[in-house]
Amino acid sequence: MPEGIAGSELPRKTMGFITEDFLLQNKCAKRLYENFAAKQPVLDYHCHIPVQEIAQDRQFGDLYEIWLEGDHYKWRAMRANGIPERYCTGDAEPFEKFVAWAKTVPHTLRNPLYHWNHLELLRYFEIEETLNEQTAPKIWQQTKERLKSNELSARGILKKFHVRAICTTDDPADPLDHHKALRDSNFQTHVFPTFRPDGAYLISNPEIFNAWVEKLAVTAETQILKFEDFLQALGKRHQDFHDLGCRLSDHGLDQCYAERCSEAEAEVLFNKVRVGKTPNPSECAQFASYMMIFFGKMDAEKGWVKQLHLGALRNVNDRMLLELGRDTGFDSIGDLPQASSIGSYLDSLNRLNALPKMILYNVNPADNYAFATMIGNFQDGSVAGRMQFGAGWWFLDQKEAIENQLNALSNCGLLSHFIGMLTDSRSFMSFPRHEYFRRVLCNLIGSEMETGLLPNDEALVGDMVRRICYENAERYLGLPMEVKHSAGHTNVRDNKSSNGVEPGADTALPARPVRGT
Repeated sequence: MPEGIAGSELPRKTMGFITEDFLLQNKCAKRLYENFAAKQPVLDYHCHIPVQEIAQDRQFGDLYEIWLEGDHYKWRAMRANGIPERYCTGDAEPFEKFVAWAKTVPHTLRNPLYHWNHLELLRYFEIEETLNEQTAPKIWQQTKERLKSNELSARGILKKFHVRAICTTDDPADPLDHHKALRDSNFQTHVFPTFRPDGAYLISNPEIFNAWVEKLAVTAETQILKFEDFLQALGKRHQDFHDLGCRLSDHGLDQCYAERCSEAEAEVLFNKVRVGKTPNPSECAQFASYMMIFFGKMDAEKGWVKQLHLGALRNVNDRMLLELGRDTGFDSIGDLPQASSIGSYLDSLNRLNALPKMILYNVNPADNYAFATMIGNFQDGSVAGRMQFGAGWWFLDQKEAIENQLNALSNCGLLSHFIGMLTDSRSFMSFPRHEYFRRVLCNLIGSEMETGLLPNDEALVGDMVRRICYENAERYLGLPMEVKHSAGHTNVRDNKSSNGVEPGADTALPARPVRGT
């Protein structure tokens, strides 16, 4: 099979609706997908997959371990279907939890879970039957046997789906031992850390913050006695991440922090929290604002890309938060104002000549046009697509919302420089999300070719599709993609794309013959 998303060349046989033409509703869409999208490799530049599972090449025992464990999307659907918590996060046996999910699947019609689940069963296990309570025992046993193969170990999956590089999400207070092991291995997929320092500016709970600072001190191999020590420790970890190929940072925020705060004021607040005193909300926002400028300056100095995930309303259900903890399916879309604070934060960095390349992710569809127009305020002509309106995430990584994000970006910016999809997932079963996105993209663009809104020029339009699916991201992110040899030694490709152009330089790549890459 030519290199590209696994299963992209499956014949039209099927389970009813997952055919080779899935989501492709016209001839132009089918040609775009087949000739320009399907064969592109994957660069998954933002995910939450545990890096230790890649380093240890985890072998999954059953569908619970690889598919249900930790999946709050499924838990939300199960709860809505009247499934008791025991079968979601509780002490039920793995097979019982799988059957409970199988009972729920027929009720997910029109929810993206129905598409995703059957696409995943087909691409990983070649299972064409729909999942329900009756087919569950057979599917459980079939998949259990298939999961014994090396092809479906953690590393095997990355190879199967032609993942060239993956960027995990990592706390600077955590060690990077697994990333070091992968760097020194002969594993061909590049696994890079992403710098996610949220713990560094969340000071509302002194006990939690101080424990994080002590953990940071251990990892940075230093003492943190004063604010200057704290900043130096963070700078050291930033460099440690860089040395392991990190070129992205990430922040999960309700809103951008954009309060005025001098270093002296931040130091006073740091000292206050370090002796156990609780700051008020205004002081918390001040300190976070200072730290976000600090992180922005570091990212700009090293040429990194900063990611901002904005707008989620997290941990809404206090009782379940106390009972189950975070990331268990009790978050939703927030409705806080975003535009003014984003603009203030970006402008603050820009005035310091310290605005890094940046990706803004929006979780509220009402804000799509605010985000799409905001990035235009800070494009400066130095890099094509320097400021990015990121792919729909969380509640917006489904067909309708993907189309809405693409339309807003197209109407207010340049879709041709968009860096495409990511999984944002904790699951090794999520890589078909790239195929799903590519099919939605090709259907949207192909429909406009059919109706005359775009020229019926397959070479012109297909070149844009191809770049969105992979090449724009490779070039924009500037990851140190190296050629690995059998002994784990590497040859650095000097961060240039295949035509020798520096990442992000000039504009579009020239057209080239369609082929597997």
